[in-house]
Amino acid sequence: MSNQKLGILAVVAAVMVFLAVITGRTSVGSRGKLSGPAYLIQGLDTAGIDSIRITEGEQQVKIRRQGQGGQFIVEDTNYPADAKQINDLITKALDIKTVDLYTSDAANYAELEVSEEKPRGAIKFFKSDGSLLAGVVIGKTRESGEGTYVREASSNDVYLTNDSPFIRTKALDYVNQEIATIKSEDVNAVTVTTPEGSYTLRAKKDGGDDVLMDGLPAGKKLKETDAKGVFTALQGLRFEDVNTPAQVTGLTFDRKYVVRMDNSTEYTLELAKKGDKTYLLASAVYTDPVKVTINPDKKDSPEELQKKEAILMAQADAQRFTLRHKAWIYTIPDWKAKSLLMSQADLLEDKEKPAEAKVETTQDAPTAIPTLPALVPNVEPNQPK
Repeated sequence: MSNQKLGILAVVAAVMVFLAVITGRTSVGSRGKLSGPAYLIQGLDTAGIDSIRITEGEQQVKIRRQGQGGQFIVEDTNYPADAKQINDLITKALDIKTVDLYTSDAANYAELEVSEEKPRGAIKFFKSDGSLLAGVVIGKTRESGEGTYVREASSNDVYLTNDSPFIRTKALDYVNQEIATIKSEDVNAVTVTTPEGSYTLRAKKDGGDDVLMDGLPAGKKLKETDAKGVFTALQGLRFEDVNTPAQVTGLTFDRKYVVRMDNSTEYTLELAKKGDKTYLLASAVYTDPVKVTINPDKKDSPEELQKKEAILMAQADAQRFTLRHKAWIYTIPDWKAKSLLMSQADLLEDKEKPAEAKVETTQDAPTAIPTLPALVPNVEPNQPK
């Protein structure tokens, strides 16, 4: 047999061994044929969603619609769900595209972690009667690291996908944790009341971000960094937990943080300390007594119309703020509570006393008087006569 024939046989043998290895590596069923890219969930009537269940391992979040066609709430807290978060969740489920059909045998679900009893993750949408509307079960990542096993909740078919979504399973992941959204440059004054007393900080009139204190005690000055932290504390204020008044008892709201905005809106935060936690109540009111009137016999200028519109919007924003927060007690982070609760004494420090000028008196050094040697009389010896 020639060397050329031996070489051909060696190549054929190698190919057969490779095919045998590939066949033997199919650990779960037999790999299905390529189905081509397609959306796992083929359409979803979002108006028909009455509740949502998100699962990852042992963790689970339930979201349900309040009333017929009403707002979604998160069951663990009964707090309104954030519409943006719900829309993002639905979009993530609908965006999953299949690559390959892997198996249709339910006996393989446990190994792929797509079983009903113990999935790695799942997003399910239910109708008002409790029946399944649609959903996706998300399994483990493929051994090679390329693709994730997924199954439409009402189907037996398990597919591979490259679009597996990240699932969040904390109740607060699906609510808007921001208490207030304001611009610090629109703040006119802040008054803080603690058991030690009250003080007011104001924005410097000539612009900039400097802060002044009303009635600054003599000999004292503001700690600028801390004062600015107090003045802007409402900006980006978020909560880390939420409860109804019935869930948290024994609170004494003996501290206040009041913000007055340039547009006459006044935000009031009432604060209470219990243990190592700080609790907060929030409300707002529009304080300008001037009422907006419309005279049909008089045509307002564009500037007047714009001013009236701004007033009406400020009034509506204050009402919405109060309605949103009035039924809730929030727990806020310690670092934020520090700014909201800072006493006047903690904001002040002694002014540096001007250095006393040192007067150096130059004295003439005493003139040294040389010590003269004792004078000895020059006595000549007796001369012989």
